[in-house]
This record gives sequence, structure tokens and C-alpha cells, in this order.
Amino acid sequence: QVLLVESGGGSVQAGGSLRLSCAVSGVLYSRVCMGWFRQAPGKEREMVAIIDTDGGASYADSVKGRFTISRDDAKNTLYLQMNSLKSDDTAMYYCTRDRFRGRGCGGSWDEYLYRGQGTQVTVSS
Repeated sequence: QVLLVESGGGSVQAGGSLRLSCAVSGVLYSRVCMGWFRQAPGKEREMVAIIDTDGGASYADSVKGRFTISRDDAKNTLYLQMNSLKSDDTAMYYCTRDRFRGRGCGGSWDEYLYRGQGTQVTVSS
């Protein structure tokens, strides 16, 4: 059974930083697309950042220059470094993992078979 467990969320003031982690277990190989999505109350779920097996990353325009996605395949762990946080970043953040694809990673929630339960990030202004 594939499990994705996020950690690192919390409450922070605007301008602060947080680092999210996603530990993956139950997999036989790690070289697939992974990503972070988020959903704020009353808003649609959106892609935050995705990363392929070569480390190539894509970001939502709203987080470019502030967030950095990275992965450590030896540890089966995905990260999201979030700097210069804004109140608009307040949301539940979800880790996702593709089943097979390692490149050409999709930006849609429905394209990721495996998803975590989420970790809450709250930014106060």
C-alpha cells in the first residue's frame, strides 16, 4: 500500500517561512513525477509545484520566486520550501505522486493516483 504523509505545516506570520515534507512508503521505485497541490476554503484546488525525475520543476505563477520544490529519492521524500509567505498562501497542502510517469508531469490533480491527507498552512497578516 502506497502511503504519502505530509508534515511541516503550521501557523506563521506573513513574510515567514515553512518547509513541508512528504514521506512516501510502500513503493518499489521512486522515480516518478511528484507534486504539491493546495486548497483554500471556498476555492478550487490548484497546483503549487511539480517535479520530474530529473529535478525539472514547474510552479504556479503565484508562488514563483518564493517556493522551491525538491526531492530526495534515496529517502523517498518530497519537500516544499516556502519563503515570503502571504496570507493568500493559507490552505491545506497535499503531496501527490504519479503512478508511472517520470517526465512530462501533469499539472492536474486528477493525473496523480496517490495523494496524502494534507497539512494545514496558515499565514497571518
